[in-house]
Amino acid sequence: MKIIRIINNNVVSSVDDKCKEVVIMGKGIGFRKKPGEFIDDQAIEKIFHLPSENMTQFEELLENMPYEHIKAAKDIIVYARKQLDRHLNKNIYITLTDHLSYAIERQKQNVNVQNALLWEIKKYYHEEYLVGLHALDIIKEQLDIQLPEDEAGFIALHFVNAEMDGDMNSSARIPILIKDIINIVKYSFNIEINEEAFAYERFMMHLKFLVQRAVNEDVYEPDNLELEKSIKAKCRKEYACACKIKKYIESKCIYNVSEEETAYIALHINRVVRNSI
Repeated sequence: MKIIRIINNNVVSSVDDKCKEVVIMGKGIGFRKKPGEFIDDQAIEKIFHLPSENMTQFEELLENMPYEHIKAAKDIIVYARKQLDRHLNKNIYITLTDHLSYAIERQKQNVNVQNALLWEIKKYYHEEYLVGLHALDIIKEQLDIQLPEDEAGFIALHFVNAEMDGDMNSSARIPILIKDIINIVKYSFNIEINEEAFAYERFMMHLKFLVQRAVNEDVYEPDNLELEKSIKAKCRKEYACACKIKKYIESKCIYNVSEEETAYIALHINRVVRNSI
Protein backbone atom coordinates (compact mmCIF):
# COMPACT_ATOMS: atom_id res chain seq x y z
CA MET A 1 0.00 0.00 0.00
CA LYS A 2 1.06 3.57 -0.68
CA ILE A 3 0.94 6.52 1.67
CA ILE A 4 -1.78 9.03 0.79
CA ARG A 5 -1.28 11.36 3.71
CA ILE A 6 1.06 11.47 6.67
CA ILE A 7 -0.98 12.12 9.81
CA ASN A 8 2.01 12.01 12.15
CA ASN A 9 5.21 10.02 12.55
CA ASN A 10 3.26 6.95 13.64
CA VAL A 11 0.02 7.18 11.65
CA VAL A 12 -0.60 7.47 7.88
CA SER A 13 -3.59 7.09 5.60
CA SER A 14 -3.76 4.80 2.58
CA VAL A 15 -6.30 2.85 0.50
CA ASP A 16 -7.04 -0.86 0.71
CA ASP A 17 -7.59 -3.32 -2.14
CA LYS A 18 -11.20 -2.13 -2.40
CA CYS A 19 -10.03 1.47 -2.91
CA LYS A 20 -11.41 2.50 0.49
CA GLU A 21 -9.42 4.82 2.71
CA VAL A 22 -7.81 3.25 5.77
CA VAL A 23 -5.70 4.57 8.63
CA ILE A 24 -2.50 2.66 9.35
CA MET A 25 -0.66 2.77 12.67
CA GLY A 26 2.90 1.69 13.41
CA LYS A 27 5.84 3.02 15.38
CA GLY A 28 7.71 5.43 13.09
CA ILE A 29 5.66 4.39 10.04
CA GLY A 30 5.39 7.98 8.79
CA PHE A 31 8.78 9.23 9.91
CA ARG A 32 10.64 10.96 7.06
CA LYS A 33 8.13 9.54 4.58
CA LYS A 34 6.29 11.31 1.75
CA PRO A 35 2.91 10.74 0.10
CA GLY A 36 3.27 8.22 -2.70
CA GLU A 37 5.92 6.12 -0.97
CA PHE A 38 5.19 2.50 -0.16
CA ILE A 39 4.41 1.43 3.40
CA ASP A 40 6.74 -1.06 5.06
CA ASP A 41 4.50 -4.04 5.85
CA GLN A 42 6.75 -5.00 8.75
CA ALA A 43 6.01 -1.66 10.44
CA ILE A 44 2.22 -2.03 10.34
CA GLU A 45 0.67 -2.64 13.77
CA LYS A 46 -2.97 -1.89 13.01
CA ILE A 47 -5.11 -1.03 10.00
CA PHE A 48 -8.26 0.89 10.91
CA HIS A 49 -11.29 0.37 8.64
CA LEU A 50 -13.87 3.00 9.55
CA PRO A 51 -16.94 4.29 7.69
CA SER A 52 -15.91 7.02 5.24
CA GLU A 53 -17.97 9.64 7.09
CA ASN A 54 -15.90 9.02 10.25
CA MET A 55 -12.46 8.74 8.68
CA THR A 56 -11.64 12.46 8.65
CA GLN A 57 -12.70 12.83 12.28
CA PHE A 58 -10.49 9.91 13.25
CA GLU A 59 -7.49 11.28 11.36
CA GLU A 60 -7.89 14.70 12.98
CA LEU A 61 -8.12 13.03 16.39
CA LEU A 62 -4.88 11.10 15.90
CA GLU A 63 -2.93 13.94 14.34
CA ASN A 64 -1.55 15.38 17.58
CA MET A 65 -2.10 12.40 19.85
CA PRO A 66 0.85 10.52 21.41
CA TYR A 67 1.49 7.15 19.82
CA GLU A 68 1.39 5.49 23.24
CA HIS A 69 -2.19 6.66 23.80
CA ILE A 70 -3.32 5.31 20.42
CA LYS A 71 -1.62 1.97 21.01
CA ALA A 72 -3.11 1.56 24.49
CA ALA A 73 -6.61 2.25 23.14
CA LYS A 74 -6.06 -0.21 20.29
CA ASP A 75 -4.86 -2.95 22.67
CA ILE A 76 -7.83 -2.37 24.98
CA ILE A 77 -10.30 -2.69 22.09
CA VAL A 78 -8.61 -5.87 20.84
CA TYR A 79 -8.93 -7.33 24.35
CA ALA A 80 -12.58 -6.22 24.65
CA ARG A 81 -13.54 -7.79 21.32
CA LYS A 82 -12.14 -11.12 22.50
CA GLN A 83 -13.65 -11.00 26.00
CA LEU A 84 -17.10 -9.65 25.13
CA ASP A 85 -17.45 -11.57 21.85
CA ARG A 86 -20.08 -9.11 20.63
CA HIS A 87 -20.48 -6.70 17.76
CA LEU A 88 -18.85 -3.35 18.55
CA ASN A 89 -19.53 -0.25 16.50
CA LYS A 90 -16.31 0.82 14.79
CA ASN A 91 -16.75 4.30 16.24
CA ILE A 92 -15.32 2.81 19.45
CA TYR A 93 -11.90 3.57 17.95
CA ILE A 94 -12.79 7.27 17.90
CA THR A 95 -14.71 7.58 21.15
CA LEU A 96 -12.52 5.42 23.38
CA THR A 97 -9.20 6.71 22.00
CA ASP A 98 -10.34 10.28 22.54
CA HIS A 99 -11.62 9.53 26.06
CA LEU A 100 -8.49 7.68 27.14
CA SER A 101 -6.15 10.39 25.92
CA TYR A 102 -8.04 13.04 27.91
CA ALA A 103 -8.22 10.74 30.96
CA ILE A 104 -4.46 10.17 30.85
CA GLU A 105 -3.75 13.90 30.56
CA ARG A 106 -6.17 14.63 33.42
CA GLN A 107 -4.42 12.09 35.61
CA LYS A 108 -1.04 13.70 34.90
CA GLN A 109 -2.54 16.95 36.21
CA ASN A 110 -4.09 15.18 39.25
CA VAL A 111 -7.61 16.00 38.08
CA ASN A 112 -10.08 13.23 38.97
CA VAL A 113 -13.62 12.95 37.59
CA GLN A 114 -16.07 10.98 39.72
CA ASN A 115 -18.27 8.43 37.98
CA ALA A 116 -21.71 8.77 39.53
CA LEU A 117 -22.86 5.55 37.81
CA LEU A 118 -19.95 3.36 38.93
CA TRP A 119 -22.04 1.16 41.26
CA GLU A 120 -24.71 0.57 38.63
CA ILE A 121 -22.15 -0.14 35.91
CA LYS A 122 -20.34 -2.67 38.11
CA LYS A 123 -23.61 -4.40 38.91
CA TYR A 124 -25.51 -4.33 35.62
CA TYR A 125 -22.64 -4.32 33.11
CA HIS A 126 -20.20 -6.51 34.96
CA GLU A 127 -18.50 -7.97 31.88
CA GLU A 128 -17.85 -4.53 30.43
CA TYR A 129 -16.67 -3.33 33.83
CA LEU A 130 -14.12 -6.15 34.02
CA VAL A 131 -12.86 -5.06 30.61
CA GLY A 132 -12.56 -1.55 32.04
CA LEU A 133 -10.49 -2.84 34.95
CA HIS A 134 -8.18 -4.68 32.57
CA ALA A 135 -7.90 -1.49 30.53
CA LEU A 136 -6.49 0.23 33.61
CA ASP A 137 -3.90 -2.54 33.84
CA ILE A 138 -2.93 -2.06 30.19
CA ILE A 139 -2.50 1.68 30.71
CA LYS A 140 -0.47 1.11 33.87
CA GLU A 141 1.76 -1.42 32.13
CA GLN A 142 2.31 0.59 28.94
CA LEU A 143 2.34 4.16 30.23
CA ASP A 144 3.08 3.72 33.94
CA ILE A 145 -0.02 5.75 34.78
CA GLN A 146 -2.60 4.47 37.26
CA LEU A 147 -6.10 5.67 36.41
CA PRO A 148 -8.75 5.49 39.17
CA GLU A 149 -11.51 2.88 39.29
CA ASP A 150 -14.02 5.51 38.13
CA GLU A 151 -12.32 5.34 34.72
CA ALA A 152 -12.99 1.60 34.51
CA GLY A 153 -16.67 2.52 34.68
CA PHE A 154 -16.36 5.19 31.98
CA ILE A 155 -14.47 2.76 29.74
CA ALA A 156 -17.16 0.12 30.33
CA LEU A 157 -19.84 2.59 29.24
CA HIS A 158 -17.99 3.18 25.98
CA PHE A 159 -18.21 -0.53 25.25
CA VAL A 160 -21.89 -0.67 26.26
CA ASN A 161 -22.44 2.20 23.85
CA ALA A 162 -20.52 0.40 21.08
CA GLU A 163 -22.62 -2.73 21.66
CA MET A 164 -25.80 -0.67 21.36
CA ASP A 165 -24.73 1.42 18.36
CA GLY A 166 -26.17 4.30 20.34
CA ASP A 167 -24.81 7.37 22.10
CA MET A 168 -23.25 7.80 25.52
CA ASN A 169 -26.26 9.62 26.96
CA SER A 170 -28.47 6.64 26.08
CA SER A 171 -25.98 4.17 27.52
CA ALA A 172 -25.80 6.11 30.78
CA ARG A 173 -29.59 6.03 31.17
CA ILE A 174 -29.88 2.26 30.92
CA PRO A 175 -28.32 1.19 34.27
CA ILE A 176 -30.48 3.74 36.10
CA LEU A 177 -33.66 2.38 34.49
CA ILE A 178 -32.68 -1.22 35.24
CA LYS A 179 -31.92 -0.37 38.86
CA ASP A 180 -35.36 1.21 39.28
CA ILE A 181 -37.07 -1.79 37.64
CA ILE A 182 -35.31 -4.23 39.99
CA ASN A 183 -36.45 -2.09 42.93
CA ILE A 184 -40.05 -2.28 41.70
CA VAL A 185 -39.81 -6.08 41.87
CA LYS A 186 -38.18 -6.03 45.31
CA TYR A 187 -40.78 -3.71 46.82
CA SER A 188 -43.73 -5.40 45.13
CA PHE A 189 -42.86 -8.79 46.65
CA ASN A 190 -40.96 -7.55 49.71
CA ILE A 191 -37.99 -9.81 48.95
CA GLU A 192 -34.24 -9.68 48.61
CA ILE A 193 -33.51 -11.04 45.16
CA ASN A 194 -31.08 -13.95 44.88
CA GLU A 195 -28.61 -12.42 42.45
CA GLU A 196 -26.63 -15.67 42.21
CA ALA A 197 -29.55 -17.53 40.63
CA PHE A 198 -29.60 -18.22 36.90
CA ALA A 199 -33.16 -16.83 36.79
CA TYR A 200 -31.82 -13.43 37.88
CA GLU A 201 -29.14 -13.47 35.16
CA ARG A 202 -31.77 -14.26 32.52
CA PHE A 203 -34.03 -11.50 33.84
CA MET A 204 -31.15 -9.01 33.73
CA MET A 205 -30.34 -9.94 30.16
CA HIS A 206 -34.00 -9.58 29.18
CA LEU A 207 -34.21 -6.18 30.88
CA LYS A 208 -31.07 -4.91 29.14
CA PHE A 209 -32.51 -5.67 25.73
CA LEU A 210 -35.94 -4.31 26.66
CA VAL A 211 -34.59 -1.05 28.10
CA GLN A 212 -32.20 -0.71 25.16
CA ARG A 213 -35.16 -0.93 22.77
CA ALA A 214 -37.09 1.57 24.87
CA VAL A 215 -34.23 4.09 25.02
CA ASN A 216 -33.58 3.74 21.27
CA GLU A 217 -37.32 3.79 20.51
CA ASP A 218 -37.10 0.53 18.54
CA VAL A 219 -40.50 -0.90 17.60
CA TYR A 220 -41.24 -4.45 18.77
CA GLU A 221 -43.92 -6.45 16.99
CA PRO A 222 -45.69 -9.01 19.24
CA ASP A 223 -46.26 -12.45 17.72
CA ASN A 224 -47.22 -14.84 20.53
CA LEU A 225 -50.62 -13.84 21.90
CA GLU A 226 -51.43 -17.32 23.24
CA LEU A 227 -48.34 -17.35 25.47
CA GLU A 228 -49.26 -13.87 26.65
CA LYS A 229 -52.75 -15.01 27.70
CA SER A 230 -51.33 -18.07 29.49
CA ILE A 231 -48.79 -16.09 31.52
CA LYS A 232 -51.34 -13.42 32.37
CA ALA A 233 -53.70 -16.08 33.75
CA LYS A 234 -51.13 -18.15 35.68
CA CYS A 235 -48.94 -15.38 37.08
CA ARG A 236 -51.43 -12.74 38.22
CA LYS A 237 -49.26 -11.08 40.92
CA GLU A 238 -46.21 -11.12 38.70
CA TYR A 239 -48.23 -9.70 35.82
CA ALA A 240 -49.47 -6.88 38.06
CA CYS A 241 -45.83 -6.10 38.92
CA ALA A 242 -44.93 -6.24 35.22
CA CYS A 243 -47.67 -3.69 34.53
CA LYS A 244 -46.01 -1.34 37.05
CA ILE A 245 -42.76 -1.79 35.17
CA LYS A 246 -44.50 -1.15 31.86
CA LYS A 247 -45.96 2.09 33.26
CA TYR A 248 -42.56 3.14 34.61
CA ILE A 249 -40.74 2.53 31.30
CA GLU A 250 -43.38 4.40 29.35
CA SER A 251 -43.07 7.34 31.75
CA LYS A 252 -39.33 7.54 31.11
CA CYS A 253 -39.09 6.69 27.41
CA ILE A 254 -41.01 7.32 24.21
CA TYR A 255 -41.88 3.65 23.90
CA ASN A 256 -44.99 1.50 24.13
CA VAL A 257 -44.35 -1.73 26.05
CA SER A 258 -46.54 -4.31 24.31
CA GLU A 259 -48.79 -6.78 26.13
CA GLU A 260 -46.52 -9.61 25.02
CA GLU A 261 -43.44 -7.84 26.41
CA THR A 262 -45.31 -7.25 29.67
CA ALA A 263 -46.15 -10.97 29.83
CA TYR A 264 -42.52 -11.96 29.32
CA ILE A 265 -41.48 -9.59 32.12
CA ALA A 266 -44.07 -11.32 34.35
CA LEU A 267 -42.65 -14.74 33.45
CA HIS A 268 -39.13 -13.65 34.39
CA ILE A 269 -40.40 -12.10 37.63
CA ASN A 270 -42.09 -15.40 38.50
CA ARG A 271 -38.80 -17.28 38.08
CA VAL A 272 -36.84 -14.66 40.03
CA VAL A 273 -39.31 -14.63 42.93
CA ARG A 274 -39.38 -18.45 43.15
CA ASN A 275 -35.59 -18.48 43.38
CA SER A 276 -35.50 -15.75 46.03
CA ILE A 277 -37.96 -17.03 48.63
